[in-house]
Amino acid sequence: MLTAFARAFKTPDLRKKLLFTLGIIVLYRLGAHIPVPGVNYENVQICVNQAQQGNNNLLGLMDMFSGGALLQITIFALGIMPYITASIILQLLTVVIPRLEALKKEGQSGQAKITQYTRYLTVALAILQGTGLVATAKSGALFSGCTVARDIVHDPTIFTIMVMVITMTAGTALVMWLGELITDRGIGNGMSILMFISIAAGFPGALWAIKESGKLAKGWIEFGTVILIGFVMVALVVFVEQAQRRIPVQYAKRMIGRRSYGGTSTYIPLKVNQAGVIPVIFASSLLYIPVLIVQFAGASTSGWSAWIQQHLVDGKPIHTAIYFLLIVFFAFFYVAISFNPEEVADNMKKYGGFIPGIRAGRPTAEYLSYVLNRITWPGSLYLGLIALVPTMALAGFGGANQNFPFGGTSILIIVGVGLETVKQIESQLQQRNYEGFLR
Repeated sequence: MLTAFARAFKTPDLRKKLLFTLGIIVLYRLGAHIPVPGVNYENVQICVNQAQQGNNNLLGLMDMFSGGALLQITIFALGIMPYITASIILQLLTVVIPRLEALKKEGQSGQAKITQYTRYLTVALAILQGTGLVATAKSGALFSGCTVARDIVHDPTIFTIMVMVITMTAGTALVMWLGELITDRGIGNGMSILMFISIAAGFPGALWAIKESGKLAKGWIEFGTVILIGFVMVALVVFVEQAQRRIPVQYAKRMIGRRSYGGTSTYIPLKVNQAGVIPVIFASSLLYIPVLIVQFAGASTSGWSAWIQQHLVDGKPIHTAIYFLLIVFFAFFYVAISFNPEEVADNMKKYGGFIPGIRAGRPTAEYLSYVLNRITWPGSLYLGLIALVPTMALAGFGGANQNFPFGGTSILIIVGVGLETVKQIESQLQQRNYEGFLR
């Protein structure tokens, strides 16, 4: 691995791409520490420190995707989350709206139009989320239990609130532009790289917090155990993320004029975890909604409010069971809308392809659906078990709070993005292996 990195930096154009990517990452992390105008920075630090000492923060998922910038209320507080939400919404609407489905089939030009719609929706969501964040910070609900939470916005006038929302929206647009710059001129997918950096930035602090709050051998035993669990989880995630069912496809020979076409063998790779991390994000967001409603409603003695506060909290059995079932449901739902067996079967039939032993057309679509359902079951159960690791950590480590570093969402994203980026670097290195021989 070290030899591959050394070779990458010895290649001039690849070195330029890597250094450009690192430069953008530095700018991104710098913006994550510049506070928004109108915020009392000292009070924010007091509340953040209290939250890190065990306060249950409902915005933990969004804070993780922003690299800790959301709770710090910086110019990049919203981070990449509005773009992720907009991309998922557009992907779901593509199945529902015929116009978007037609654009998707147009190729490069249609994809460019969908990307443009995604940018517009990202800005709209950034305005909405920025307004919600400022309103939450102004009301003191951002840090429940913090003594100075209501004094975070020191001048809660309309002008100050508008400046804060505009600043955070501009920060989201800048993050989106930086991600596209990495995609065009750097290494890997820009949005994925920024997401990777945001999550990885919280690892050292979370690990050290576990060590500081540990009781065995000054916390070193807990620290070492968490590191060991992390290595085991990374190995498991790499194994499952790389696992796929390869369905063989044979293309018949066709004579066009004097030339012979086809006659090749290939395969359709169906991944065990076809849905990626999206089911975990969907399930987490859905479970946050009722708790946020109760928090914004204030102290209430009604039956439904008390039930939500008692049962829909991290670590409770009902919350854990609902979370697991939602992940399994969304895994099947997302696979159903992202992979169309009938479309794949029609394309194979159009170009003379068939699965050995299966007739072309409808039998092929039914066979693909059957295989996809069978491999989605272990994939969805794997996602559910990985996502429950923070809950098990809460039970196993008294000091491991909701920011347990090797949580399901974080480890899935880090391993997935890391694998894709390394593959891109390796493919570019392989293209240059023949240069010395050709010269």
